[in-house]
Amino acid sequence: MKNREDIALEFNEFSKNYTSDMIRCVPHYMEMVESFVNFLPEEFKPNSILDLGCGNGNITAQIVLSFPKATYTLLDASKDMIDLCRKQFQAFDIKYANTYFNDFQFQKDHYDLIVAGFSLHHCDNDERQELFKKIYSSLKDGGIFSYSDLMISKNNPEHPGLLQEWGNFVNSNFPDGEKWAWVMEHYKNYDNPTDFTVQLKWLKNAGFTKIELPFKDGYWIYLQAVK
Repeated sequence: MKNREDIALEFNEFSKNYTSDMIRCVPHYMEMVESFVNFLPEEFKPNSILDLGCGNGNITAQIVLSFPKATYTLLDASKDMIDLCRKQFQAFDIKYANTYFNDFQFQKDHYDLIVAGFSLHHCDNDERQELFKKIYSSLKDGGIFSYSDLMISKNNPEHPGLLQEWGNFVNSNFPDGEKWAWVMEHYKNYDNPTDFTVQLKWLKNAGFTKIELPFKDGYWIYLQAVK
């Protein structure tokens, strides 16, 4: 995998058509984005929210509709993504962190809700395990970690079939094949997906005992873990 500075630059470029490209390159993208609100417990009213790898703000844009008075912290390594969020969320109480996961100072027992949409696959396995521990520590009791991603390791026997289905989906939206070639180049260089069964063990090791998968289609998964 390339270094993290390269990842930030990659997403500065990707920010130009981010939502449109995600919808047409990621199966079930909008379903999983909407899951961040649709599957929260009805009585859950978070006051402090952290968005890890916020991108152009698609996840937060869903959440602010339900919790407009909450305070938000949006983190992303891409300055261009952060700038897009600043323009979009001027009416809300939002702080920004233009940094990487490992460089962010997590506050203990601080957040009611921590979300990560299609971002943690950029971490290697050790980084993600440590991040889960930091997330658990940073949540208040009863706080929720909401997380969506492709959750299959590249050495999983079902991975080739996943790539075939994924490629068919992308090529149905971009028939010239150039977008799929770009997706695979990015996937090869920057992405480190991990089987969801392994990640469930890591979440339990971090301290989470109540973990649910409200949305799962193959290896495209949205999960919730409660502290």
